[in-house]
Amino acid sequence: MIATETVILITKIQTGVDDFNAPVYQEEKIKVDDVVVGSPTFEEQVSDLNLTGKHLTFILGIPKGDKNKWEDSEVLIRGHRFQTYGPVLEQTEANVPLRWNKQVKVELYE
Repeated sequence: MIATETVILITKIQTGVDDFNAPVYQEEKIKVDDVVVGSPTFEEQVSDLNLTGKHLTFILGIPKGDKNKWEDSEVLIRGHRFQTYGPVLEQTEANVPLRWNKQVKVELYE
């Protein structure tokens, strides 16, 4: 059996602009259940560091049917804040036999 966790997806919603006409955002926290929090291989970590300059910490398996925006968002995992990066890799739901069809890369943000 694959162990899953509940993570908190933090998205930012623009609520207005400040005195300098810069956007002002408010955080919205969304609880997402049944997420696989996987450790990348050493080769994946080195490859991402060389290609993007990012320190890959986890690869998240997102459950089928999830409609949340994961690009350029923050995620709370095990009490720590992480930043998503790169494209969300999504497979066709019918072609994936398990419950997860998206992969999201995260790096430690704190």
